Amino acid sequence: MKQVAGLLAGAMLAATACSPSPPPPPAETPAAAPETTRAYEMPDSEVLRIDSPVIERSYEIFVRLPPGYGDAENAGRRYPVLYLNDAHYVFQTAAGVTSAPMRHGGLEPMIMAGVSYALGEGGAASRGRDLTPTENPAQTGHATGGARAFLSFMRDEVIPLVENTYRTDPARRILAGQSYGGLFGAYALLNEPGLFHDYILTSPSLWYGKGAMFDIEAEAAKAGPLSGRVFFAIGETETPAISGGSYDMVGDQKRFADLLRSRGHAALEVRDTVVEGGTHLTTFPIGLLRGLMWILPGPNPYGG
Repeated sequence: MKQVAGLLAGAMLAATACSPSPPPPPAETPAAAPETTRAYEMPDSEVLRIDSPVIERSYEIFVRLPPGYGDAENAGRRYPVLYLNDAHYVFQTAAGVTSAPMRHGGLEPMIMAGVSYALGEGGAASRGRDLTPTENPAQTGHATGGARAFLSFMRDEVIPLVENTYRTDPARRILAGQSYGGLFGAYALLNEPGLFHDYILTSPSLWYGKGAMFDIEAEAAKAGPLSGRVFFAIGETETPAISGGSYDMVGDQKRFADLLRSRGHAALEVRDTVVEGGTHLTTFPIGLLRGLMWILPGPNPYGG
C-alpha cells in the first residue's frame, strides 16, 4: 500500500508539474494621462504690437499693469511707467522682483512697458543695432549704430501708444536697461533730455566703440543742463582682474558718473553703486530694485 500511495503521490506531482500555470493577476488599469500642459501666463500682462512705417520694423510691447489698476477706487489714478529696452532679456525678471514690493508697500505701483526685439530677428542682431550709439566696423554679423533711430521710435511711437492706452503719468517716465540697454539709457539721457525723468542703468557697456559714450557726453555737456535722477549699478566682478577680458566696466561706470556730477547739472542727481559679488549676468535685478527704492519708494519700504 505504501508503494501504491507513493506512486499515486508521484503521479499527482507529475500532473501538477505538467499542467499550465495559473494566469497572472490582471494588470492595474493605467492612470489617465495628465491633461495637456500649457504655458504659464503672466497675470495682469498684455502685449501690444507696433508696425513702424518709419524704421520699417515691427516690435511688441510687453505690458505689466500694477496691482489694483482695474479697481474702481483707482479709476482716476495715473501711474509712473518703467520702460525697459531689451525686454526679452529683462522683462520677466523686472515683473517678478517688483511684484511683492508693489503689493506690500515697498514700492509705489507702476506700469511696466518692455520693448521686444524686432520681430523676425534674433536678439544679437536686434539689440546690436538698436541699442548701440555708433557704427562698429569690426562687427560684421549685423548692423550697429542704430540708437538714434530707435530712440526716435520710442519717443514718437512706443511712448504715445502706451500713454494713449493706459492711465500713465507722462511726467514720471523711467528708462531701465542692462548691458547694451544701459549703454542705450546713457545715450537717451544725453540726446533726449526730458524724454525720461529717471534712469536705472545696470552694467552699462560704456566700453562700446572704444568708449564712444564718453565723447558723446563731452559734446552733450556743451548743449545745456540735464535733469532727473540716474542710478548706476555695476557688478563687483566686472573687471579684467576678476572676470578676464579687457574691459574695466567698474572703472568705466565710476568715471562716467563722476563726469556727470562734475558738469554742474543742478537738477541732475546721480548715484552709482558696485554690487558686491555681482556679475554681468546677475546685477540687473539687484540694481533695478535698489534704483526703484530710490526713485519710487512705497509707503512701507522696509516692511514685509
